Amino acid sequence: MLWWGRSDPDYSRNGVLRQHLRALGWAVTDFSPAVSPLGDLEAALRRLPRPDAVWVPCFRQRDLLAARRWCDRQGGVPLVFDPLISAYDKQVWERSKLKDGDRSAERLLVWERARFARADRVIADTASHAAFFAETLEVAREKLRVVYVGADETLFRPAAAPARAAGAPVDALFYGSFIPLHGARTIIEAARVYQGPPVRWSLLGDGPSKPECQRAARALPHVVFEARLPYAALPARIQRADILLGVFGATQKAGRVIPNKVFQALASGRPVVTRVSEAYPAAARESEAVAWVPAGDPRALADAVAAWASEPARLATRSQSARDLYEACFAAPVIRAQLAAALDGLG
Repeated sequence: MLWWGRSDPDYSRNGVLRQHLRALGWAVTDFSPAVSPLGDLEAALRRLPRPDAVWVPCFRQRDLLAARRWCDRQGGVPLVFDPLISAYDKQVWERSKLKDGDRSAERLLVWERARFARADRVIADTASHAAFFAETLEVAREKLRVVYVGADETLFRPAAAPARAAGAPVDALFYGSFIPLHGARTIIEAARVYQGPPVRWSLLGDGPSKPECQRAARALPHVVFEARLPYAALPARIQRADILLGVFGATQKAGRVIPNKVFQALASGRPVVTRVSEAYPAAARESEAVAWVPAGDPRALADAVAAWASEPARLATRSQSARDLYEACFAAPVIRAQLAAALDGLG
């Protein structure tokens, strides 16, 4: 497999899939073109050997055309694209930088449709995202396959629920990059209206909305901001938490994805409170390991956390249920089987 694009191989989605590709018997070779639109020329000059398939990883729409030209010149090497997100969705619906229907938005949509169309196989992280790719980006449904994001199980492993002194606050941990999808401001407002046993609302990381959240939380001593951690240190911080907070944004994308943090929390055996989403399998929607709240609803979030904090003895049971849910729906064998099915029939 030729991994084509200027990507971060250690990014969670990339790292997990590369592990599974190797487990399935694929040798993964990296090619990071100096100039994405000219990647095919660079590949030709470097005389890259013909692979069995080319993989363009997440966020690398700009690499697709050059990769397609090179694949065609090699006699039709299959091209797989794992976008993870849509540039059109991000700019129009997520960040509201472009207005739907405006000329600039339409140009972006045409641009992205043309690139998705060049892949032989398009990987989506959820069935909801696959439906968006088909309906909005006009990807032929027979090209689409679903492979969950999963978690790096060499890092995110279950641990015993943290021991807490009687009366000590329950630690409800959010971590992320403070983007609209995360809805971090909803967490701040939930902490403001919260009524229940003591809870420490911990928000870890950095990002665009963090300064706004810090200003909003100035009068809330039970809200604590923590600096971003190295990725390798994140599992230990998750294991010190009692409850993990997922995402609460009201954007369309937030309803189509299962965030990294949810996979990582469940893999670590920590229960999660997050927004309602059809992206999850039925087993997740029925598990006591996940509490579902409406998007952008601080009161519902506060009530869900209060309900769990009021039963601290059940948090250990919920932690076990979290790991059970992960094993059943999202663990390595599940992801690997999805990936094998996604690659089946190429070439």
